[in-house]
Amino acid sequence: MATIREALEQRERDTLAPQAAKSADTKGRLHPEPEDDVRPAFQHDRDRIIHSKAFRRLKHKTQVFFAPAGDHYRTRLTHTLEVSQIARTIAKVLRLHEELTESIALGHDLGHTPFGHAGERVLQELMPGGFNHYEQSLRIVDVLENEGHGLNLTWEVRDGIARHSKGKQGSPVGVDPSRRASTLEGQIMRVADLIAYVNHDIDDAVRAGMLKSADLPKGPVQVLGTTSSSRIARMVKDVVTETQHGGLTEIRMSEPVLEATLAMRRFLFEAVYENDIATAEFKKATGILGGLWEQVRGRPDEFLDRRVIEADGLDVAAKDFVAGMTDRFAVALYERLFIPKPWIGPISWNQL
Repeated sequence: MATIREALEQRERDTLAPQAAKSADTKGRLHPEPEDDVRPAFQHDRDRIIHSKAFRRLKHKTQVFFAPAGDHYRTRLTHTLEVSQIARTIAKVLRLHEELTESIALGHDLGHTPFGHAGERVLQELMPGGFNHYEQSLRIVDVLENEGHGLNLTWEVRDGIARHSKGKQGSPVGVDPSRRASTLEGQIMRVADLIAYVNHDIDDAVRAGMLKSADLPKGPVQVLGTTSSSRIARMVKDVVTETQHGGLTEIRMSEPVLEATLAMRRFLFEAVYENDIATAEFKKATGILGGLWEQVRGRPDEFLDRRVIEADGLDVAAKDFVAGMTDRFAVALYERLFIPKPWIGPISWNQL
């Protein structure tokens, strides 16, 4: 008699597009293990990511604004959830594997540093050989989570996480096959990430008073729309229709929508990400992370995982510890290590 998982795997074969990844056809996990009786492989991966410590830490990691006072600014966690929603919408319409798409989306930023991209730039300079958050995301799911045993995710999820990053200039579509995810679901994640942050970062910048809606470049606005929701709808519909017209050979965008999206991203870099006001607090991240880097390397028995030091060296252990910090943990540890506390002395009745 078939298990529940096997029945669900058959449902995938019956309902998903031929080009979709199928749970039963996964290339496997880093370490062989018996599959769950209820959950297909990609659903199991999704659940493992959601229950990981690194996923929970995203709620206190910067997206754009450091430790914003308002309740409605995005964090790295809410960014991840918005990416997941957009990615699943695209996957559902194209009859691709929603849970594989969701797993990649939920895991794509697990390796982000404290203080957003500013923190990543600091670690790139401090770490011999450099630092990339997508590589750290893969290291987290492969090695660091689960008390050093990793999450043992499927090849397809790991491939999507490793190939999602675009950088400041990279395109979400049309890249060389050697640089894009091997599954269509992984390629969806790459474009959904850009759709999400281009729109929600505009929303946050307007909320912060850094931008007005009238400041947005008129050409891209005419193509994409005047509101966040209309722009997301325009981008998502374009991805879906262009990919369908292309026979689901790869995830696509039309030239006008792609150019407008990239132009909006360029505008955001100039007006927000590299704006002196928005980045003023991030400049302090250099001193904070640099100071922590030296302290933890100088006191490895107090701060670092001895297993990582023995397996990969002191620098890798320090990188894992510093990159894994939330913004507030980094600030609190820096204060503890560097800021002197007032001396109180013994308290007795004659001091009152």
